[in-house]
Parts: sequence; structure tokens; C-alpha cells
Amino acid sequence: MKRPVVQGCCLWISGYVLAMYTELPWLTWMTSALLLAALVIIYALRLPGRQALGALLLVVIAYGYYQGTDQRNISALPLAQQGQIKDAGSEVTLLGRFASPVTIDGDKASFTMEAASVRFQDTDAFPLGGESVQVSLRLMEQAQQAVASGWRRGDALTLTGTLRSPSPASNFGGFDYRRYLRLHHTHWLLSAKGVDQAQVQPAAARFSVAQLLRWNDELRAALSRRMDGIFPASQAGFMKSMLIGLTDDLDPDRFQQFSELGLTHILAISGLNIAVFLGVCIWLMRRFRMAKETYLLICMCLLPFYVLITGASPSIVRAGLMSMIALYAARRGGMKDVLHILAIAAWGMLLWNPYFLLDVSFQLSFLVTLGLILGVQRVTDLIKPYLTSPTLRNTLAITLVSQSVSFPVSIYYFNQFSLFSWLANAVLVPVISMIVFPAGLVALTLGLIYMPLGRSIGWLISWLNEAIFWITDKLQQLPYVKMIWPTPSLPWIVCYYGLLVFIYFLWYRSHQTLEHELPIQLDYTNSKNKRNVNPKIVLSLTCAGFLLLLWIGYTPDRFLRNGLVQFIDVGQGDAILIRTPYGRQLLIDGGGTLSFRKAGEEWKNRKDPYEVGRKLLVPLLKKRGVHSLDLVVLTHEDADHSGGLQAVFEQIPVKQFLFNGTFKSGGSMTTMFTTLLQKKVPLLPAHVGDWIEIDPQTKLQILYPLENIETHVEIVKEQNARSVVFLLDMQGTRWLFTGDMEKESEATVLAYLHEHPDLVGGSSTTNHKIDVLKVAHHGSKTSTTPEWLAFWNPTAAVISVGAMNTYGHPSPEIIDHLLNVKAGVFRTDQMGEIQMEVRKDGIFTRLKGFN
Repeated sequence: MKRPVVQGCCLWISGYVLAMYTELPWLTWMTSALLLAALVIIYALRLPGRQALGALLLVVIAYGYYQGTDQRNISALPLAQQGQIKDAGSEVTLLGRFASPVTIDGDKASFTMEAASVRFQDTDAFPLGGESVQVSLRLMEQAQQAVASGWRRGDALTLTGTLRSPSPASNFGGFDYRRYLRLHHTHWLLSAKGVDQAQVQPAAARFSVAQLLRWNDELRAALSRRMDGIFPASQAGFMKSMLIGLTDDLDPDRFQQFSELGLTHILAISGLNIAVFLGVCIWLMRRFRMAKETYLLICMCLLPFYVLITGASPSIVRAGLMSMIALYAARRGGMKDVLHILAIAAWGMLLWNPYFLLDVSFQLSFLVTLGLILGVQRVTDLIKPYLTSPTLRNTLAITLVSQSVSFPVSIYYFNQFSLFSWLANAVLVPVISMIVFPAGLVALTLGLIYMPLGRSIGWLISWLNEAIFWITDKLQQLPYVKMIWPTPSLPWIVCYYGLLVFIYFLWYRSHQTLEHELPIQLDYTNSKNKRNVNPKIVLSLTCAGFLLLLWIGYTPDRFLRNGLVQFIDVGQGDAILIRTPYGRQLLIDGGGTLSFRKAGEEWKNRKDPYEVGRKLLVPLLKKRGVHSLDLVVLTHEDADHSGGLQAVFEQIPVKQFLFNGTFKSGGSMTTMFTTLLQKKVPLLPAHVGDWIEIDPQTKLQILYPLENIETHVEIVKEQNARSVVFLLDMQGTRWLFTGDMEKESEATVLAYLHEHPDLVGGSSTTNHKIDVLKVAHHGSKTSTTPEWLAFWNPTAAVISVGAMNTYGHPSPEIIDHLLNVKAGVFRTDQMGEIQMEVRKDGIFTRLKGFN
């Protein structure tokens, strides 16, 4: 058997994958242990057919190992107390210790707590056995930042706050925070206000794993502070991410830019860092004339500490394990098969933590490394006749292989790809890896010895970084090069890799044919004669099939002829995405995050605050393959409807923008309209009677506002009463969207419609029935009067409202009004995202829920 470790690792991963998508409760750790013993016996007795049976058993053993691990990943809190907590939370006191460094961001301190016990009000304490709890502590005064920053990993902690379960995904395809924390063995969140809720006792100085990690935290913090002095403030976060894996100070906009260009691997600590570290260590020890066996052993011992210092992400752990195995093999003069080394590293990590298989860093690191091992030399040989320069050949081969191998995983997680990604990688990666990174290490080392010397090197590096940032800025600004890809399905990914391997095989055979003039022979079992097939024809057909696969992946719903209205859960706000029967995309409002900052509270501002548009709405649009928006409608300019649109306009092309014709003064609105003007998006003020034809089966008709804005834009502070109200006629169904209109606006619209009955069809006495009503103002009692509902008589009503909002929305009075007209009521706070699909036989509703 060739490469048994590699084959065993592949079988082990197959067992994990099966366990993720199926469930066999009887397969546990105990079952796997018994099967493992049977496997050992089968090979010890050298039974016939042992290879096939062994492969099957190995898959089943891996299945049981994963499922056993997953079954034990539960909270130690009794079920009765879990039911008591629910989503609203419960006041508790936790006793335990800090299990991570404390991160301070504005008025928020966050860390992980290792909880020994939990005590509810008026009850005894329940043991938790060191269960991990994610803590978010709100700082009430600026002086509390210094207090919280003095807490260290391992310190004893007693903390009182509200314990609740993490929120699951409330939108289809949205980020599932509950699942994310569970994969990190965390089941609870604790929120508290003020450092006075915490009683901290410094840990005793004694050697332990916790103390080792504490020293590591302090070393990383010291290196971070030193780098703040070495590099310019605008570049310190970039250099920290690249040198020591510290991303807290990385500019979110810079990270987004690198992500769009496919350069995020530059910011991740991986094999490059290990290679440079080992290169420097070996070079120094050789200068001291150490024996080979000695310096290889020293490097093996130093690597774990280097992995810790750089953050111990899956990518650096992979590189560290592979390097340690390779150093050991070199010291013993043993195994030199890189594939075996890769398989051992992967197998070891997956045994330590099966959830690594679901980590994007793990997936990309191993996939790209595997591709480089198997493909670079072969691709270099294939392109050798076309390029004479060895440097260009190697650069092109590395770029081509890494981009091709990582593409499906990249679009699965990030949903974007730049057509210039290959160029950015080919040009910038060598510069950063060969110059910026080594020079950064030199600057940091010299800065630890003598700060002015390190700062002078850092100043030289800053010039090169500025050039790199200038190039990335220009590449990002180029039109028509950024592609948005919907999240691909697992069968699509399998087909992609299958066709990619087959194309390489045919290309390789075609290359052999050119050299030796040997055509491909196909053996048909129903024919006695073998037929020669021109490999170029087979290769061309396969490439055509590959392009067809890419086209299908880019627009999987191209031939769907059903309309889809998606009421996205953005909390307390509105965001509605509509896909028409002909694939047009409309977005109505964009949600937003309300801010109540006062003068003098600038210290509360966070470096990377939660913003609905950037964190929720734009990722969802990309996941659903929204390449561009044919029309964006802003019903009015309050923050809970407009705040998220800035990120949309920055990242997704928009063809038209419809608004109420007014302007609400403020920095956010000024920025938004400036962005629209810079991107030359047509601005359409809404006026009653206007209609817009979206496609042959969809049209939009404006019912409000009544004012005709032609010569100027009025400045209006109170926007609710000026909300754009319109009817959407799609595939024979009628939808009414109302923004945050109020009772007075409803009365004005009804009066106008009675005077102009032809506007919506029928006479003034006709019941103008609609299929779906978007309830105004999140169900506030300031709108949705009985007269309004009697006129429209909706079959269904949707309320977009945030869970546990402070306004008491929706009002019980409004719910009663809706039930009185026998309308089905759908609420995003209780049901999550609400999707309504228009088919030939009616409207079908799909609810996300909070399971």
C-alpha cells in the first residue's frame, strides 16, 4: 500500500464528514474503541481482505470518534436551570478564573471565563467543572478601562451578570453565533455592567499551563506595545497581524480590501513565518558551529513557543507540526515524504480537536499546502515550453495552483473573488514575503534592543507598505473586476475539484502526446477495437464543462421564474430583499444600528463596532449571489432604515436609488449621498402616481408622498411621516410597503385614493385587497389603523421588529387590529427571517425560526 498514512488520514476525514451530515446514536467513543481493537486484531492475524475491511472500519471509527466528541460537547448546567435561563437571560454569579486575555474596545471588555460554579438568585451553587463562558463587560466610566486592562489570564474571578444562551442564526445562511461558540466548547454568554460587578484575585505565581499561557499573553502584549513605537500608527496593526498574529488593531477596511483581492493569507501566520524563523535560527546556530543534530533539536524545542507567541491559529499549528516532524525526520535520517508529513499533522490536529475540520483557516491551510506539494512542480514543467524564465514559471505555477485550489473554499466563506486576485498575489506576495516580513522581523528585533534603530528600519518599511497599499487601493477601485459569488453547494464543490483534477490529467497527457506523439486510447467494452481520441478534443470538452460549472455556480437561480420576497431580520429596523421572476434584485431599506452617544463620550467608541450593513446585510446579499441591485428604495432616512445602506453602496453595484425626496441633515446621510453621487447612481425622488417597471411581471407604484419634488430637496428632521409608500405588483400578487408611515399619512393616502380610485384600480367602494402588508413602524400603535386595514384587507401581514426592543413593539393593539381582519401575522422577532415565494399556485412562506 502506497502512502498508508495519507490514505488513512483521508479515510478518517471521510468518517468525520459522514458524522456531520448523518446521525447514528449507537456509534460512540466506546464503539470506536471496540472497532479499533478489532482493526488491530484483523491486521495482526493478517486476515484476507483486511485492506478493504480495514478502510471501512477506519471510517466507522472516525465517525464514532467525531460523534462521541460532539455528544459530550454539552453544558454542565442542569436542564432545569437551562430552561430557566431561556433567551431572556437570568441573573447569576459565576465563580472561576480568566481563561483568555482581556480585550478592551471602547466601552466594552470581553474575555473568556473558565467557570467553576454558577449561583442563581436564592439558590445553591451548581458546579460547572471549568466550563467556558464568553463574557461581555460594559465599562461605565473611562477609568474602568485601566482597571479591566490590569486583569490577567489565570486570575480568580467572581462576576455577577446576566447569563443567556448565544443567539442562533436568525436569517437563512446568516452567521450562527451559537454554533460558532459551540464549536469552541462555549455554551453561555454573560453580560455585566461595570467593573464593580467583578471581584478579581491575582493568581499565585507558580509554574503551570495557565501560568505559561499568561507569560505568553504578557510577551505578546509587550511585543505589541513595542511595535506601536516602531511602525507608524496607520501600519502598526498590519505589521502586528503579519508578524505575531495579533489582529485586534488591524484596520477593518484594510482587512476588507485584502479580502476582496484574495490576500488575506498574507495577514495569517503560516508556513512563511515558520520558514523565516527556522532560517534565522539555523543560520545563527551554524555560525556558532553547532552540530546538525544539536541545532535541529533546538529548533524542534523552540517551535512550540514560537507557535504560541504567534497566536496558535490552525494555520500556524499546521506549519509548526509539519516543521517539527520534518526536523525530526531530518535528524533521524528517516521519512522525507512531504505528503506523509502533511497527513500526520492533519491527523494529529483532528484527533486533538475534530472541530478543526470546520475551521476555514484549517481548510485553506491544508488545501493550499496539498495543492502546492502536488501541483507546483508539475504545472511548472507543463508551462516550461511557454516561459523561459524560471522565476516567472515558479511564480505563475504557485499562483495558479494556490488560486485554483483555494477558490471554492474562498467563495464558500467570503463570497467574492477579484479577477485581479492572481495579479495581486503574483506581484505583492513575493514582495511582502521576501522583503516586508523579514525586514519587519529585523525591525522588531532591533527595536527590542534599541528603539531608535528599530524605528529607523520601520520607517523604511513604511514607505514600501505605502506603495503596497497604493497598489491595493488602485486594484480595488478598478470597475468590473470584483465578482460576487453565491455560497456553492457541496456537490458543486466536489464537481469543481473532480473536473480540476481531470483537466490537469488531460493537460498532462496532452503534453506527453506533443512530446511522444502518443494519442489517448479509450477501451470500450462493447467493441473489440480500441479507438484513438485526440487528447486536445477531450481537453477542450472538459474545459468547456468546467466553464459551464463556473457559470452555474455564479448564477444558480438564472432560470428560476418565481418571485421571492425576503424580510431579513436586522433587529429593530427594516431590510427587505426582493428577487423578481426575471432575476431582478430590489432592496427596500437597509436596517441600521442606533447610537446614543453624547458629547464627551468619545472614549466609548469602538475600533470595529457592530454595524448592520457591514456585519449582517452585505454578507447575506453576497451569500445569495446578489451581483448588483437593480433598485434600492429608502423609505425614509431614519437610522434603523438607512444605516446599513452605506456598506451596501460601497460593496455592491446599485443601478437606481429611490427615496422620499428629502434630506435629513447629519454626517451619515451626507456620506451616503456623497457615495451615491461619486458612483453616479441615478437618484429618483418618489411622487404619488409614479410607477417603475422592474420586469415584464413586476411593477412598482408609488402611493406616497404626495409632494412633487422637482427643483429642490427639502430638509426634514422627522422622517416617519414622509415615508415612501408603494404597491408592488409581482406575478399577479399585490404587496404594500409602508416604511414607518403614521396615522396621519395613512389618512392622507386613503383620502387621495378615494379621490383617485383609478390609481390602484376599481372604484372608491371597492375593497382593494392585497396579499401581503408590511406593517408600518414595526407594529407601533402610531400607525396601522382599522380604517387602513379595512381598505386593504391584507391576507398576511409582516412585522419587522427587533427582539426585546425597548419600544414595546409591536403593540398588542396592532396585533388585535390585524387579527380582526383575519390577516396571518408574521414577526421577525419571533420567527427570524420570513421568506415568501410567489409561485403559479400561490404564495408559500418559509420561516427561519430560532432552533
